[in-house]
Amino acid sequence: MKPNSGTLVINIMNGGKAEAYEGIYQCTARNERGAAISNNIVIRPSRSPLWTKEKLEPNQVREGDSLVLHCRPPVGLPPPIIFWMDNAFQRLPQSERVSQGLNGDLYFSNVQPEDTREDYICYARFNHTQTIQQKQPISVKVLSTKPVTERQPVLLTPTGSTSNKVELRGNVLLLECIAAGLPTPVIRWIKEGGELPANRTFFENFKKTLKIIDVSEADSGNYKCIARNILGSTHHVISVTVKAAPYWITAPRNLVLSPGEDGMLICRANGNPKPHISWLTNGVPIAIAPEDPSRKVDGDTIIFSDVQERSSAVYQCNASNEYGYLLANAFVNVLAEPPRILTPASKLYQVIANTPALLDCAYFGSPKPEIEWFKGVKGSILRGNEYVFHDNGTLEIPVAQKDSTGTYTCVARNKLGKIQNEVQLEVKDPTMIIKQPEYKVIQRAGQVSFECTIKHDPTLIPTVIWLKDNGELPDDERFLVGKDNLTIMNVTDKDDGTYTCIINTTLDSVSASAVLTVVAAPPTPAIIYARPNPPFDLELTGQLERSIELSWIPGDENNSPITNFVIEYEDGLHEPGVWHYQTEVPGTQTTVQLKLSPYVNYSFRVIAVNEIGRSQPSEPSEQYLTKAANPDENPSNVQGIGSEPDNLVITWESLKGFQSNGPGLQYKVSWRQKDFDDEWTSVIVANVSKYIVSGTPTFVPYEIKVQALNDLGYAPEPSEVIGHSGEDLPMVAPSNVQVHVLNSTLAKVHWDPVPLKTVRGHLQGYKVYYWKVQSLSRRSRRHVEKKILTFRGNKTFGMLPGLEPYSSYKLNVRVVNGKGEGPASPDKVFKTPEGVPSSPSFLKITNPTLDSLTLEWGSPTHPNGVLTSYILKFQPINNTHELGPLVEIRIPANESSLILKNLNYSTRYKFYFNAQTSVGSGSQITEEAVTIMDEVQPLYPRIRNVTTAAAETYANISWEYEGPDHASFYVEYGVAGTMASRQVDIATQGWFIGLMCAVALLILILLIVCFIRRNKGGKYPVKEKEDAHADPEIQPMKEDDGTFGEYSDAEDHKPLKKGSRTPSDRTVKKEDSDDSLVDYGEGVNGQFNEDGSFIGQYSGKKEKEPVEGNESSEAPSPVNAMNSFV
Repeated sequence: MKPNSGTLVINIMNGGKAEAYEGIYQCTARNERGAAISNNIVIRPSRSPLWTKEKLEPNQVREGDSLVLHCRPPVGLPPPIIFWMDNAFQRLPQSERVSQGLNGDLYFSNVQPEDTREDYICYARFNHTQTIQQKQPISVKVLSTKPVTERQPVLLTPTGSTSNKVELRGNVLLLECIAAGLPTPVIRWIKEGGELPANRTFFENFKKTLKIIDVSEADSGNYKCIARNILGSTHHVISVTVKAAPYWITAPRNLVLSPGEDGMLICRANGNPKPHISWLTNGVPIAIAPEDPSRKVDGDTIIFSDVQERSSAVYQCNASNEYGYLLANAFVNVLAEPPRILTPASKLYQVIANTPALLDCAYFGSPKPEIEWFKGVKGSILRGNEYVFHDNGTLEIPVAQKDSTGTYTCVARNKLGKIQNEVQLEVKDPTMIIKQPEYKVIQRAGQVSFECTIKHDPTLIPTVIWLKDNGELPDDERFLVGKDNLTIMNVTDKDDGTYTCIINTTLDSVSASAVLTVVAAPPTPAIIYARPNPPFDLELTGQLERSIELSWIPGDENNSPITNFVIEYEDGLHEPGVWHYQTEVPGTQTTVQLKLSPYVNYSFRVIAVNEIGRSQPSEPSEQYLTKAANPDENPSNVQGIGSEPDNLVITWESLKGFQSNGPGLQYKVSWRQKDFDDEWTSVIVANVSKYIVSGTPTFVPYEIKVQALNDLGYAPEPSEVIGHSGEDLPMVAPSNVQVHVLNSTLAKVHWDPVPLKTVRGHLQGYKVYYWKVQSLSRRSRRHVEKKILTFRGNKTFGMLPGLEPYSSYKLNVRVVNGKGEGPASPDKVFKTPEGVPSSPSFLKITNPTLDSLTLEWGSPTHPNGVLTSYILKFQPINNTHELGPLVEIRIPANESSLILKNLNYSTRYKFYFNAQTSVGSGSQITEEAVTIMDEVQPLYPRIRNVTTAAAETYANISWEYEGPDHASFYVEYGVAGTMASRQVDIATQGWFIGLMCAVALLILILLIVCFIRRNKGGKYPVKEKEDAHADPEIQPMKEDDGTFGEYSDAEDHKPLKKGSRTPSDRTVKKEDSDDSLVDYGEGVNGQFNEDGSFIGQYSGKKEKEPVEGNESSEAPSPVNAMNSFV
């Protein structure tokens, strides 16, 4: 045994056998006050025996059958680790089909030809003795059979349909099922009557092994493994019983008593089965120990009454069952001692301002002395929240200030005496870095300087230390350390890194860092900047219930300094696989103190950020599970809104998983009617977000609060919110509805608000329903289309826009709440005054003569009142597009046509036409027309501007023609390089008739007769872009004089401008188009095949202003063009 120590040393390095020391050892420490004993210590020598000799027969097995290769390792202490290898010391591959069992045997669910080999070798590794034992090789030969018979699953281990398993509390539970079958069965595990414990369940060996860590009594039950393939399934039930060695609930603690006092020792433990509690005193069972009248044993408790000094002893509590035992020593010390202060007198304490100050007053005495603190010589006793008094006598000033400096006196007293001690406190100014080093980028061979200027308490002596990458500066003359700076001469690539200045005093320490980036001098190619590499080597230290410290090593910056680190966490208990933002720190910092929430299984990862971007996340840290606690907060967004007139629906946003702080999250929902002195009504509900209170009055205010709780207790008292029970439809309609018509299209409606009590809900506004009854001008009713306007809030008036003039309307008003609309007010009738009319529905100009034109029109679609008259204005337009004098004519309202006489011949006129009511004139409609000329000047034929467009089976030829009508056209065409042939009109060239078939001749002759009669002489303009107009408007030929109609712009109602053209003799109707074959028949561009068939559409071109008095124009007939081709 070591001197001055209770340590027993057994050394067999110089001889002796370990077996000689095998046994159970126990240590006893004894003095005049009593004896303490240790737990039993068992010493057993390790063993690694050799494999027993056995004769191994070769295994011959048919393809598809199952096979088990037994290992049967020798029994060692501790048990060996088993693995299978081949002669080349390579591990044998394992899969769902081939795997090693917990007993070390190698199981084949079905064998395949590739399993044939002679070197299946089982190895046993004894770690304690550092030896490996090898079994003789096993030979396996697979006999191929065709076809291979498929088989349903059969369990290889365990056998039978049920088995039992006993495991101790806190250990790892391993359950195994290995099945044979073809195809290879798949294993699935379930717990009968429950779920497998989350976060503690793992599957190993291709799901053949179920592993549950840290088992407890709740894990007892029946576990079923199911093996299944396409042919069927089988199962096995393992009944698991979790027993427990004794574990402490309350261990006995040392007890110091003074003579005459009372006390007790408590020893409480639990286990399965329930442990037996026995007491010893000074190592001797208490039943046979010397009697003590002040001592009474009551099961797991010893009660002391009126103790005396002879009662001092060491008591041992032993809690044991069949699976283990617990032993604890507790010293009961009975003594009478006046107070003693152990802290040295006049001890000086120095602290930095705004930090805690701890003034010690270590004491001893029996009975336990009472401690009081005073400041100054004649100061009063210290009390209040600004001080913290610890049980060990220490006085804590949580935030020491400069005025806290002074003398403090500690007084200890009990019934045997009193003693005091003085200590001194000095509060110093903190040390600060007023100018920190800054990030630098320097070229190679350059010079760089980092500044570090400080301010400190004058009574403290600071020391400045510079570090590079958290290590000492290189021993190099290039590094010059000044009073307030660090200078590096002739910078090299090795100088790249983080430089830190640390200022230390005897009381505090501050530091600041800056990064130096060394870049190549020109003309070296530009450095490639990239995102940083992820941090690595994450480590968790300083684990507390609500905080932990995380540290890491930064990855490569890739030439762009790291600006900050982002820390994320994963909650493996509530949201596994989901990472959340935790915090971020500057790029110079590699440790951080993290705040934690209770009942969260934390994992952390770190992401580095530079100017280029974010790195990949680091590997996750180890997991850290915080203890459960009461909820820290209550649900948010608490509301009370009724869904029915007799209920109150209380809703809230539930706490998220980690906010619950523990298992069993529930909510306490409380309510009472506002402005009543009723007691709160409360219910506790599960983890939901809604509760419905039934049987409430309609729309009354309630005070509501929702408090979170879990298995450990309640959250802080929640704040109250005001809600309302359900709304009902309003009871009354607005009264005194008045309408003021402002103009022909706008009215203003007024009403009196309804009493708020009759709203029976939140007033949302008022709705005005209005509809047109009839038009006063037409006296005809139509389908009633109601319109609705909503006015928010407690408004009592509103505007009704978009009314139709000269009409009769009705309206009513209704109040609206959250439930809906109330009853309507009585219908109110009002009328709108007259307005200006719309434009006449059409204006048509017909029957042009030498000096007159006939005008016809339709009444306005919306007269908006009583028509009083029509206004017609017109003016001539000469050949230079100049406008003549404007003439105005007023026409009675009952007229629908007018003949204008005494006009100039061959003159174009512009007309403006509109209707009037008593209010004023409406919008106008415009039109143009031309009077005819007195004679026709002869024109000589001329063809110009011939254009062609060829396709695969036809050609399109266009031209402009000027000359008399009834002309025949000839088109010469031919193949390039040959004589062109002339095609003549079949109406005048009889020789060509013999070349065509009789049927074609008859059809062409009929077409010629129909169209030649309509041919007229004149100008033949060709429109180059005719094909772009899909719907040209062309007038048919007039019956009386044989002339063609002209084009018109149906939308041209504006006054005539210089250069405008509008044809005459057109009926003006918007978006009116007549797509008849006659309309398209007078076009210019004809498309036709060589066989004479018509394939295109034809349209006219807007005529130009006649130069020599010509009034009409036409394009050549498509039939004439076809005549020429045929």
